[in-house]
Amino acid sequence: MPVWGNFEPLPLHLLLVLRSKSSFQEKLLDEERQMAKKPGWKAMPYILGNDTVERLATFGMQANLTMYLMKVYNMDQVFAANIINNWYAITNVLPVLGGFLADAYLGKFPTIAIASFASLTGMVVVMLTTWVPHIHPTPCTLQQQLDGVCKGHTTLQLTVLLIGLFLLSIGTGGIRPCSIPFAIDQFDLTTVDGRRGTTRFFNVYYTTQTLIMLMNQTLLVYIMDSVSWTLGYGLPVMFMLVSIFVFFAGTRVYDFVKPQGSIFSKIAQVVVAAVHKRHLSLPPNLETQEAFYDPPLQNDGEPNLPLTYNFRWLNKAALIGGDEMNMDESSRDPWRLCSIQQVEELKCLLKMIPIWISTIIIFLPVVQQSIFPVSQALKMDRHLSHNFEMHPASVSVITMLTIGVCLPIYDQLLAPALEKLTKQEGGLTVLQRVSLGHGAGILAMIVAGFVEIRRRRLAIALDAPDGVAPMSVLWLAPQSMLIGCIHVFGEVGNTTLFNRESPEGMRSISNSLLCLNLSFTSNLSNVIINVVHNFTGKKGDQHGWLDSDINKGRLEYFYFIIAGFMMLNMCYFIFCARRYTYKVTRSM
Repeated sequence: MPVWGNFEPLPLHLLLVLRSKSSFQEKLLDEERQMAKKPGWKAMPYILGNDTVERLATFGMQANLTMYLMKVYNMDQVFAANIINNWYAITNVLPVLGGFLADAYLGKFPTIAIASFASLTGMVVVMLTTWVPHIHPTPCTLQQQLDGVCKGHTTLQLTVLLIGLFLLSIGTGGIRPCSIPFAIDQFDLTTVDGRRGTTRFFNVYYTTQTLIMLMNQTLLVYIMDSVSWTLGYGLPVMFMLVSIFVFFAGTRVYDFVKPQGSIFSKIAQVVVAAVHKRHLSLPPNLETQEAFYDPPLQNDGEPNLPLTYNFRWLNKAALIGGDEMNMDESSRDPWRLCSIQQVEELKCLLKMIPIWISTIIIFLPVVQQSIFPVSQALKMDRHLSHNFEMHPASVSVITMLTIGVCLPIYDQLLAPALEKLTKQEGGLTVLQRVSLGHGAGILAMIVAGFVEIRRRRLAIALDAPDGVAPMSVLWLAPQSMLIGCIHVFGEVGNTTLFNRESPEGMRSISNSLLCLNLSFTSNLSNVIINVVHNFTGKKGDQHGWLDSDINKGRLEYFYFIIAGFMMLNMCYFIFCARRYTYKVTRSM
């Protein structure tokens, strides 16, 4: 029985004609590939310059927004928190839509361009709310604040503010999923130099992002609080203008990857075609390429994926039947015959889903850092000298400094040294790098638990009226540094994996899913906190683990629970990673 079951196979002479190319066509293809050579680092000054200044503007706009709502719009803490949470929720969802539109219809460059102007417009609107008296409430006097009779915002004033924030969300929804994939498009991932270039790009990208966040949380917040809200929100507008100018300045250098249509329809076509041919038999040897539909790729420089044994049943979607091809070598019905490239792109996506799930839990320690270490710092000696006292929220600065220092060291020193030892490109595989992030997260929570045990014992032994333990706030530095290592290894590693392993037409979508994971992590953290608080706080007079008085609670138990989740997640990750096969390419 023929390998394609009831389908009438094509005659051998016709298959040979369909699979052959003339020498003239080969010469033309070679010339086109030379002309389509990727710019690589030639495009990076424009892309990194745009990204750096754009993030300086966007993060600067977000840095002190809660205080702005409370001080200028006279909102109470709960109402302001609801606005911020809803805004963050929308901002984390829109990148999925933006990534889909970029990959399927618009392309990354137009999406970033449109989103940049949306962000600029939103920043201008928010800046105007600080400047124009009629679109923000009358400032409260100190006595009015004490009496609780501050004049609130009107519906019009709130509407103008929300329009500005929504425009910012639209901008983020287009820029965030496309900025990194657009940079990756400039490198030829089929070469060693291209892959090394992407690794270096990620390290530079996250280093600059860390320095920008550090600048925003110090200098820009100081300007907003102590100088002027108008100046504080006017500077991001200027930064965004510079960002747009730099972005368009590189237009002649960029390599533009054309959108490839809806990825969801392509996925559906492979599944439908495979199901339709489910009763057919596959050739025993995948080297029998004549049996499979393998047309030339549409985009030069796109990795050409060979047929693999993973998810073998999907290979049936590319089996050629007697009446399934036109004379021009095209598929007569894409819902009955799909290309090898299309089948392998779906396999790439399916392989990454288990790894993607593991990224939800790896960021749990990162989410906790903005909550409980601040409470710990309030009950510790924060004097770094006789005249300087550290702000409780500034503990996160240690994490940022760790990222800013460790990424260049890893990129310039550790990676080359490891490469000589392991003979592995980059020193470590991408998944090995991610595993170090998992390990750093486990250690961070264990260290945090033991530090809290010591802090609590000293606080109870001293029994000071303010509950402060005779223990330096710098004891929180080790856990903060380990959390920085989660970013250095886990976040950068995952970003590298998803951008390298994703099909070229799905990089923006893949990048947006990593952003969406942060939202899932926050929700999971809230669930764990609520369950622990409700379960441990309802035992008579016994204080819960997460009591508002941290000296009466048992925060260390909570940290150990997070460490337990991290250990289980690492076991799951190792199980998936050991079975993961990296994407391979073949020569054209």
